[in-house]
Amino acid sequence: MPKYCHQQTHILHFMQDMYALNQSQKRILAYLYRQSSIRQRYSVLDDFSNQELNDRQLFIDRKENPSVAKRMELYQLLAPQLAFSALQNCLEGVAVSSEITHLITVSCTGMCAPGIDLQLVEMLQMPKNIFRTSVNFMGCYAAIHALKMANYICNAEPNALVAIVAVELCTIHFQPKFSEDNASSSMLFADGAAAVLVSNQSVQNSLKAIVQLNNFYSSIESKGKNDMAWKIGNNGFEMTLSSFIPTIIESDIDTLVTNALEKNNLLTKDITHWCIHPGGRKIIDVVEQKLQLLPCKTIPSRYVLENYGNMSSPSILFVLNEIIKQKPLHEESIFGVAFGPGLTMETFTATLI
Repeated sequence: MPKYCHQQTHILHFMQDMYALNQSQKRILAYLYRQSSIRQRYSVLDDFSNQELNDRQLFIDRKENPSVAKRMELYQLLAPQLAFSALQNCLEGVAVSSEITHLITVSCTGMCAPGIDLQLVEMLQMPKNIFRTSVNFMGCYAAIHALKMANYICNAEPNALVAIVAVELCTIHFQPKFSEDNASSSMLFADGAAAVLVSNQSVQNSLKAIVQLNNFYSSIESKGKNDMAWKIGNNGFEMTLSSFIPTIIESDIDTLVTNALEKNNLLTKDITHWCIHPGGRKIIDVVEQKLQLLPCKTIPSRYVLENYGNMSSPSILFVLNEIIKQKPLHEESIFGVAFGPGLTMETFTATLI
């Protein structure tokens, strides 16, 4: 996590001030924040709790909307540092960076060249002939897509050691102009990074849990393509986040899960752990209700939402980590699902070994 932890109440006050809301609008926004189920979020910026305007890093004046160039300067400086910390933590006690054969970087909140992949190669002194690729602009489901790519690589190259790093700086794209989309995204999104290693090789003497990837399944629901979108504007990246997204997910999630489980000859009752992307409280609610899950099955997702908000692509890996921290038994099954622009629904099935 980045070093700045902001209470949701502090972020609310920041938003009310920056949006220059009247009393009625302030009450409405305060109600939405109370309903968010988010207690705190992290950011690379201290702006959201800092009352001293002149001490803020980016959002100093509501009348001045920082340019894309200024936001990307911060991304290029801070995203690699966050990704570096995540990958270092992932490697500890398992492998050394010189053993990594493939590197997949995941991000939708910034782009630059040389990119994060090359910066990580230099920072961690990875092999100069390492295979590199990037998953960009796929949003919240991108980490599952990266896991799928890593699985393909390992199937083709038995000795591969694939490192995946997902890093997002969502908060640098706050838009000070008040709109429903801007208010929704500024209420949910946060910064964070997560890393995972994928390999066919057994890990000796590791205290870290091992998850066996079994299968993947995805579906595109075009009726939601205009309800979740992410575009580059003149003053940062602009989010479209419709309140209809939970309704779209609710109407399609049971068919998606049924089709995904059929690939593994599984039924809903066979799944022990549900790794649901914490895209928002309503999304977790509709998945829980539609699939008739016990409330205990969504605790990891709700915990991540409460303590970290929606970090976009790293979030699903944070939920997976919470499941692993429960110290589950061997051979227990996991079903993961995340949602993003398209509207795309991406899933994976796995087993704890």
